Amino acid sequence: MPNIEYTVFGSSIVNDVRVTVDVVAFAIEQDSLEVLLIKRKYEPFRNQWALPGGFLASSDQSLEEAAARELSEETNVSDIYLEQLYSFGDIDRDPRGRTVTIAYLALLRADEVELQAATDASGVAWFPVHSLPDLAFDHGRILDYAISRLRYKIEYSPCVFSLLPESFTLRSLQNAYEIILGKEIDNRNFRKKFLGTGILIDQDELTRGGPHRPAKLYKFSMQEFSRLADRPVFTF
Repeated sequence: MPNIEYTVFGSSIVNDVRVTVDVVAFAIEQDSLEVLLIKRKYEPFRNQWALPGGFLASSDQSLEEAAARELSEETNVSDIYLEQLYSFGDIDRDPRGRTVTIAYLALLRADEVELQAATDASGVAWFPVHSLPDLAFDHGRILDYAISRLRYKIEYSPCVFSLLPESFTLRSLQNAYEIILGKEIDNRNFRKKFLGTGILIDQDELTRGGPHRPAKLYKFSMQEFSRLADRPVFTF
């Protein structure tokens, strides 16, 4: 990247800041909140696990397009909703030089994606957030921020349903909240809050098979959610 030199009040300022994008992709798998990581193929941090991401390209029309491109190239995950999280720009976060990264959040259903490492990634896998390898750069800090943001978002938005199958039980919905929040929730209070909003549509169908007795299946209604006069606050 060429340096651009400016003169301000007789002083010389050299601009050589690079821009990257990183994606924190979450899924709920085996009763755990998991994050998608890639194994870096090149230095710095060769063979170390990291968040999917890379440098902004001149052909990228937007930061979000860059994040989607990097995620697709490195993991084979595409056509998903991305939400910008935060910008990280500490001076020593990248040994290659001053680099600012814009982090994005993605919520996935793990069984609906087929992972495949490519470009500058030699591996790709899901990791439970409570059992992570050492992460490259400051990706541990970015991940911690993303978890905190997710815990806040599930209090007022329907984002948790992006982690669940289209049809789900109340038990699996409560389980998702408990996994994300890291604590148990009173069963009666949880059911009362959600069923009282009208955003869950009874499918008039029961689960089949499995070790537990049959349970009702529900679907989330974005239409009903948008009709709520006040956004619900799902705090437990």
